[in-house]
Amino acid sequence: MNILVIEDDPRVSGFLQRGLRAEGYGVQIAVDGPAGIEAALRMWAAHRADPQPCLILLDLMLPVINGSDICQTLRAGGVALPILMLSALGSIEDRILGLRMGADDYMVKPFAFEELLARIEALLRRGPDLRPVGGRMLVVGDVCLDRDRMRVTVADEEITLTAKELALLELLLTTAGRVLSRERILANVWGASEDPLTNVVDVYVSRLRAKLGRAGEGGVRITTVRGLGYRLDV
Repeated sequence: MNILVIEDDPRVSGFLQRGLRAEGYGVQIAVDGPAGIEAALRMWAAHRADPQPCLILLDLMLPVINGSDICQTLRAGGVALPILMLSALGSIEDRILGLRMGADDYMVKPFAFEELLARIEALLRRGPDLRPVGGRMLVVGDVCLDRDRMRVTVADEEITLTAKELALLELLLTTAGRVLSRERILANVWGASEDPLTNVVDVYVSRLRAKLGRAGEGGVRITTVRGLGYRLDV
């Protein structure tokens, strides 16, 4: 199990390297954006030749090229390795931006090492279907969303969605495997000014489930987590 740490602070990278190696991970360090992109491309090529669990820990604030641009560049180049973004910026907007640039998870510094390990393990447990393909293409199971053309296919069959249904699907795809509260869905799809007591989320989830249809057989399903919200599962 190999982890690439893209981090310019030697104290943080040293701490991560010692801790992760003690847990049995192979660790490689890159100290800036260009070196990180080069190392990630090498890791991806090696993974494709000989598949084994790999993951990227990516700092957001880096010299030369920042973490968001690195993430977007890797996804545009087809690199489908899990990316866990690390940052001292912890606002909702910063987290959303990181996820929309292609990160699979986002942790705010300082963090507990035990939580980092748990998140790494969760990402490594995900199958190869949970990945962005290309910079603007999202593929989870049998569901494919082309964000440039706003075109959705399920098992290669195109389906028609409204603008809100597309926004809801994009949010679920980019956070696949994680539970989203109704409040978070409202804030991301409809805006924070919407009444949190409305059942609009439940209505649109029901519509989206019906339209995805065939994906539930062997692709994805939207699971209701009672009392918490919804989760997209493969």
